[in-house]
Formats: sequence, C-alpha cells, structure tokens
Amino acid sequence: MSVAARPGPPPPASGPSAELAARVPQLLAAMRSVGSGLELHSTLERICEAAATLTDARYAGIGVVDEDGDALIDFVFHGVDAGTARRIGRIPDGHKGLLGALIREPDPVRLTDVTEDPRFWGFPEHHPRMRGFLGVPIRVQGEVFGNLYLGEKRGGDPFDDYDLGMVRVLATEAGIAIGNARLYEAAKQRERWIDGSVAVTTALLSGGDAEDALQVVAEQARRLSGSAAGIVLLPADEGGMEIVAVASERPSNALGVVVPPESEIVAELLGGKPVFVADAATDPHLVTGLACAYGPVMVLPLQCDGRVLGALVTPRARGERPFTEAERTLAIQFASQAALALMMAEAQRDRERLAVYEDRDRIARDLHDLVIQRLFATGMMLESAQRGALAPEVRQGVGNAVDELDVTIQEIRTAIFALQQGPAEAPSGLRTRVLREINMAAVPLGFKPAHRFVGDVDMAVGDLTGKNLVAALREALSNAFRHAAATRIEVVVDATATLPDGRPGVRLTVADDGVGIPAGGRRSGLKNLKRRAESLGGDSCYGPGIGADGGGTTVVWQAPH
Repeated sequence: MSVAARPGPPPPASGPSAELAARVPQLLAAMRSVGSGLELHSTLERICEAAATLTDARYAGIGVVDEDGDALIDFVFHGVDAGTARRIGRIPDGHKGLLGALIREPDPVRLTDVTEDPRFWGFPEHHPRMRGFLGVPIRVQGEVFGNLYLGEKRGGDPFDDYDLGMVRVLATEAGIAIGNARLYEAAKQRERWIDGSVAVTTALLSGGDAEDALQVVAEQARRLSGSAAGIVLLPADEGGMEIVAVASERPSNALGVVVPPESEIVAELLGGKPVFVADAATDPHLVTGLACAYGPVMVLPLQCDGRVLGALVTPRARGERPFTEAERTLAIQFASQAALALMMAEAQRDRERLAVYEDRDRIARDLHDLVIQRLFATGMMLESAQRGALAPEVRQGVGNAVDELDVTIQEIRTAIFALQQGPAEAPSGLRTRVLREINMAAVPLGFKPAHRFVGDVDMAVGDLTGKNLVAALREALSNAFRHAAATRIEVVVDATATLPDGRPGVRLTVADDGVGIPAGGRRSGLKNLKRRAESLGGDSCYGPGIGADGGGTTVVWQAPH
C-alpha cells in the first residue's frame, strides 16, 4: 500500500550519518550547478538533472505554475528521451491528478507507490511506468513558482528522509537561481521590446512607404510576443477595421479583411481598451473566420493622446501558453509607442503632402500664366506667317505646327487640371482612379505614361480588388520614378484576363524602358505587390521591360475580380 509521508525527523543529534556525510559533497556540487547560469529554461533543466543525480532518480521534472496559481504553463523534464516525449504528446496541465493536487496543496509529498495514491489519475499513453515519487514545492521570493518532481529511484528503493532533506535544500537554492534567472529574463525581454519599438519608430519616420512601415510593426510584434502572427488593423472607410498588414510564417489571406463595425471587439478597441482572449476559436469577441486557427490572443489599441489610430493583434497557435502579465504590459507599451510613431509619421506625411500641393499649385500657375501664353503667342505668330507664305508646302507645314501647338495646349490644360485636383475629389470609378494615378505620376516623371484599358473595367472589377489594383499601380509607378530612370512607361488594365488557375480576373501590366532591377537591390516594393495580390488569391511577377533588347522592367499584377 502506498504511504504519503511528511518530512521525517532529522538525524540523531549525536552527528551526521556516514550516508549523509557522503552525500553533502553531492549536494554542494548540485547547488553550484543550479546557480551556474542565468537563462531560465536551462536553469530549470540543470535543477532537474541535479535533483535526479542527487537522489539517484530515473526521472525528474519541474512544473511551472501559472500566474493564477491553478495550472501548469510549462513542464521541464529529465530522463525521458525526445522520441518518448513526442509520443506522450502534450505536457501535463495540472488540472487533475497528483500534479494538480500538489498545485493546490504545495507541500512535500513522498510516496512508496504513486499508483496506489487516491489522487493518482493514471499515466498517459507511452508514459514510462514508475512507483516511487517525491514532490517538493519551489518558492521564489516566498511565492510558489512550481513543483520539483522525482520518480522511480534506481534499484527500486523508495525515497527516504535523506532524499527529502537534500531535495528541500536543493529546492531552496533552486528558488534563488530561478529568481535571478527571471530577473535576467525580464531585463532581456524589456531590452528586446525597446529595440523593437526603436525599429518601428525608425521605419515609420524614415519617409519610406507607409505599407512597409506597417509591415515592420506587424513583424516586430509577432517576433517580440512569440506569436504565430502579427496583424495591424486601421479604421475602414465603410466602418469597422481593415487588416492592412500581416506578418506570418505561412501565407495568409487575411489582408483586406474588414472586421464589421457591429463587432463587440471593434467597440472596445475604439474605446481604447485592450482585449485579451484565452482561446480565439471559442471566444465570442472574435467573429471572423480567421480566429479558428489561433489560441491565446492580444488585441491592443494603437492609441495616442486619446485618439485610436488602429489596432495590433498578436495571436498564438492553438494549445500554446497564454500571455503572461509581463508580456501583456510590454505589448501595451509597444503598441503605445507604435501609435505615437504612427501619429508623428502621419504629421510628417501631411507636411510633405502640403509641400507637394503647394509645389503643384506653383507649377500649375506657371504652366497657365507662362507656358500656355507663350504657346498662344507662338501660335499667333505662326498663323501670321502662314498667311504671308507663298509656297503651299510652307503654309501646310506651318498649319501642321499650329495644330500640334493646339494639341499641346490641351494636354497642358489637362495636366493643370490634374495638378489642381485634390484627393477628396477623386471619382469612385476604377478607370478614373487609374487615370488619376497616371496623371499624378506624370508630374515627377516629366512625361505621361501611355495607358490602355481592356474590357469593362468599372463593372467587372470589385471594390476590394480595384482598391488593391490602384495601390499596386501606385507602387509600380513610384518604383519606376524612383529607381528606373525610365523615359517611357506603358500601363495596361485588362479586365478580361484569365488567371493561371482558370478563374476570370483583372491583370495590371506596367512596363518601362528604364535600367531594370539590379542584382541584390531592394525588392520591398515588389514584395508588397506580391503580398497584396496573394491576399486576394492572385499573384504578381516581373520580367524584361520594353526598352532595347528587353531593357527595363515589366511588372504584372493580377487577381480575381
């Protein structure tokens, strides 16, 4: 019959036994080993190994108790090989059985046969069988950190009073070592989050593409929180919040998904409240179909000075441990820093946009007041010369020149109209939005890209695809202006395209005669195009351009209607 034993009486006062004297050096060696490092997980592994060596136990483990003190969030073991551990499967959660009883009553327990204890729940499949058991709580600064478990002493003997005494001393030393390791881990964790905040601030204020900067926010949040994904949402035009950046190890179709305004989580975010979810698949807060793949989730508002700019979501995979209080605090601070950087970047872009509009107004005035008037004066001079010319060829040539001047004046007037048109005045039709992007690009390029539409673009292409196509066109034209040094650009929007998988779709082609893409050059813009297309079920690629011998670059972006 199994017997649960409390610590036995100390050895006789007449002096330590020979066995105790022989084991004191082992205890000292174990204590030195336990305190020899600062990394928390390796410290726990050393404690297990030292305890097993000290008591001649086959198996040892440490169950780490969660912040609420009612379950295990981590389990480190010794004596079980990796193959057996994989077959056993999930680590114990401490909700039931003897391990659960030790969480609720953290007192030393020594059993001759663990299987006969009424609290024993049974071994999981593939778990090695054991009889002898010794469990001792590990306290860090007076609070229970977890429990140290030892099983199956070699030779089959039960654990004795000396084993219990040695392990209790080792557990005390382990508490000190774990406390130091936790302080070190917390300092390193804060340092990583600070470095991540600096990277986000730098990306947002560098003046680069806004989508690149939001992608940096998502990637840093995923990496720092140890999550399966990092997701950034911004307020959508039609209400609710739209996913604008996703960082994930696997391709995601979440980009462009809008969380509806009636969602409870949107209301809480817009109210500036963080939301912490234990299991995304079952929580009513998360109404999108994307939630079923995740477990614990942090949903944090990106707010600054009481203004909510967006939201940051960091979901972990199903079955992963929940976020600790320290992780939640650091993530909230990170989100606040990212929101401040977003607001500063927005103000910076507003200043730059104002400078651009002022410059465009000046260019429009100069074109109207100087260039057009000079062209008019030149046209009148040519008409006067035409009337005085005697040779018919001369009159014909001058007449052609006057006609060309009229066409040029009309084109300049169109350019002036485009320069004076503000972003709020853009009509909603896709064809018009594409033309507006082309006219906008003509100013920095110094020429107007050629364009062609195939099919009924406005009717065939849906709003979400059209919105992403315009953004892809803007990106491609921006790349051509900043990097290609092109003198000719051709834009084709084909609404009758057939995608490689046979689905109907729209294909955007932007071809130039510039310098092409240098080997080893930055490809963040091309990655943005591909990511945007893949989020819609499409694709993006690039190839030779329309210059001599294939010089330049052709970018192809396509997606279902």
